[in-house]
Amino acid sequence: MKRHLFVALVGIGLTASALADIQDPPSNDYGPTRKLGRGIGNFLFASSELPGTVCKINKEEGNAAAASYGLVRGLGRSTARHFTGLFEILTFPIPVWHDSYRPVIPSDVPYIHAGYSEFPPELGFESKYPYCRDY
Repeated sequence: MKRHLFVALVGIGLTASALADIQDPPSNDYGPTRKLGRGIGNFLFASSELPGTVCKINKEEGNAAAASYGLVRGLGRSTARHFTGLFEILTFPIPVWHDSYRPVIPSDVPYIHAGYSEFPPELGFESKYPYCRDY
């Protein structure tokens, strides 16, 4: 009797662990509330792309490039982030982008030099993104 009970408990334990990934799929990390928060953050703090991009270009390519190309690129990135934030605020309850709530702007992982982080840069605070500080 004890052996049957033990086998039943082991079977239930294996079954419960096999269903764990189905109950919390990877796409569950992105939802309507995260999309709304990302949209508000991008809409309000899109202007932080300008100094962040200028600092990045200054560090990589020098002063002249930062004053010309960095400024233009920062304005473009700021505008793109601003309109993307507005779009995400207006469509937050609807899974629009590839039938999910994932970010609309391309990630900075596959696009090393031209991608965006999910949220705007944090200027003057510690962040996992090294925008302007050299350590």
